[in-house]
Amino acid sequence: MLTTAPAPASTRRLDPRLLAALGCLCISLSSVFIKVSHVSGSTSAFWRCLLALPVLLLLAGRERRKAGPATRRRVVFPLLAGIGLGLDFVLWGEAIPRVGAGIATVLLAVQVVIVPLLAFAFLAERPSKRFLGAVPVLLGGIVLAGGFAGTGSFGPDPVTGAVAALLAGAGYAGYLFLIRLSGGTGTQAHSLVLATVSAGVVAVVLGVPTGTLDLTPGWSAFGWLVALAGVGQLAGWLLISAALPRMPATTGATLMLLQPVGAVLLGIGLLGETPGWTQLVGCAGVVAAVCFAGGGRPARTDLPG
Repeated sequence: MLTTAPAPASTRRLDPRLLAALGCLCISLSSVFIKVSHVSGSTSAFWRCLLALPVLLLLAGRERRKAGPATRRRVVFPLLAGIGLGLDFVLWGEAIPRVGAGIATVLLAVQVVIVPLLAFAFLAERPSKRFLGAVPVLLGGIVLAGGFAGTGSFGPDPVTGAVAALLAGAGYAGYLFLIRLSGGTGTQAHSLVLATVSAGVVAVVLGVPTGTLDLTPGWSAFGWLVALAGVGQLAGWLLISAALPRMPATTGATLMLLQPVGAVLLGIGLLGETPGWTQLVGCAGVVAAVCFAGGGRPARTDLPG
């Protein structure tokens, strides 16, 4: 969950490629933190929003002094976008223990298909030829990575987890599309604050009736949730926001692929996850399709995690 922000002076001397790689590593760790916390999706979503909010408010306050008051349009769309973001957080948190941290993260790439379709349906933007060529490979990769082929799938409930991850990706696609409609430069932190508040409300709305929202998760779980908000969310956002404006678009887009790849490798190395070979082939297909579809476009900084 990232947006572009001015690079802090302390990072301007560092190689932007290094900053981007570190930012991707931070975001990749999000799925690890969620899995080892052993909390529900609504619980992880609620706490990551609440814990990140004070820092986001400080950034938005600094931004507001430079940009002036937000318009009505820049309030409504970010709040609506936060609904999609909340669904993404909750469903992704439910997918991770079922299909694995790495696979759940890779499956979020379904947003690469959904966002252009939304733009075509509502803004009459025709998809590029690269996008149309990448879609079959991406969908095939999703089928294999999600275990829908039924061979060697990892996780206690891989199909349910894969479906939850895909629905999370759909929610995130809605977030990206609506945040784009909010428009305006110099209001990114403001929009992110509103979307974060809205996402936290979604976690409450989904978690309270189902009894899955835990407001007292225990100190061990709470420590991992603090790491999720601080490292997986804020640190990743700040590092990548500082790096991408200083790199060519193709370099930035390529480095962003370190995030899903990193999640898979961290899942294997730190969590002992053992995806089947067909799932790994599917992951490779998803990453390759995303890389091809995004070729020649500016690197996007609105990433999950």
